[in-house]
Amino acid sequence: MSIKDNRRDYRYDTLSRESLLEDPVDQFSLWMSQALEADIIDPTAMCIATVDSSGKPSQRMVLLKGFDQDGFVFYTNLLSRKATEISANPFVSLHFPWLSLDRQVIIGGRAESLPETDVRESFSSRPVSSKLAAWASKQSSSLDSRLELENQFSDVKQRFKSQDIPSPEFWGGYRVCPETFEFWQGGAHRLHDRFYFQREQDAWKISRLSP
Repeated sequence: MSIKDNRRDYRYDTLSRESLLEDPVDQFSLWMSQALEADIIDPTAMCIATVDSSGKPSQRMVLLKGFDQDGFVFYTNLLSRKATEISANPFVSLHFPWLSLDRQVIIGGRAESLPETDVRESFSSRPVSSKLAAWASKQSSSLDSRLELENQFSDVKQRFKSQDIPSPEFWGGYRVCPETFEFWQGGAHRLHDRFYFQREQDAWKISRLSP
């Protein structure tokens, strides 16, 4: 089968204005709960899109580590490409691809740095291997080989073998303060349901979008 013929119909569910919650964070929370209950692969994985100082976009997958009315939280190496681009342009887009549920959520907003206390608390909760990997990886920098990375990991493991692993100075986190949401529910015959939330002062304006 050729790529152009690879398609399927969407029949999982529908999304109506009547069933849509008035607060987009509440709607996201509902869908996240349903994604977790459905036991789909990596329900907290999100694609974050950033733009550099020249206007060129880039994307990568990260894990959502928390959310509330204030925003959506993730952690990263502050020397990484994403962090560098956020420093130049704090506006980002988050995309949750819950494709096995025929659902997608897109969130647009401004990324702000998290307090150091939040970063340290989050880092302390990571598995030991993840802590070591954070120290070992000079994220987004060039490597000569896989062996170089493994040697860096071994060196860090030896360094911290008899002590607690602290949060690196180059480790940080961001909260994406949402300004827009889009909830997408795949529909039969490509008649998808799309609802767009846009913040207007202290309220959310809701619009249905054509698929």
